[in-house]
Amino acid sequence: QVQLVESGGGLVQAGGSLRLSCAASGRIFSPYGMGWFRQVPGKEREFVGGISWNADRTYYADSVKGRFTISRNNAKNTGYLQMNSLKPEDTAVYYCAAQFGIVTIPARVPSLYNYWGQGTQVTVSS
Repeated sequence: QVQLVESGGGLVQAGGSLRLSCAASGRIFSPYGMGWFRQVPGKEREFVGGISWNADRTYYADSVKGRFTISRNNAKNTGYLQMNSLKPEDTAVYYCAAQFGIVTIPARVPSLYNYWGQGTQVTVSS
């Protein structure tokens, strides 16, 4: 079993920044790609971005490109989502997820991920 624990959410004014962390622990026996998603009530979970298993490639949704940066430290089994220039429409619960395997292009489809964090609320006020 693998556990993903997110931290770093909160309330921020428009234009501000937040950094989310996602710490993985447990029976991690293989490489994994990491994805970040977000969800608002009544809507489907939305792909925000992802990073390959060895951190050499990142991918972003058009809505966050240029504002968000994904990184990871495999020695610490921790991933990060740096969010800058936040907008009220970025308000959502943010989730990290692990897609096991030598993943070079993290999936944009939630069902392809093996493990999920509990989610952390990000609220951007106008």
